[in-house]
Amino acid sequence: MTSQTGGGHPYDTLHDRISELLRDRNPLDRHALLATLDAEVTARETSAYTAGWNDALTEIRHRLA
Repeated sequence: MTSQTGGGHPYDTLHDRISELLRDRNPLDRHALLATLDAEVTARETSAYTAGWNDALTEIRHRLA
């Protein structure tokens, strides 16, 4: 499965990132883990949202050209 974030993250999927965080040799405490996961999800959502707008704007430009 490929990244839906346009390659901005070194992990292919969010599942891969969560697995990596849980298997880390220096595990995070609950609060740090939740904060890290929240930041990861927010970054991916923002990237996907931006990509969607970019696609929509490109389509509009092509239609108007």
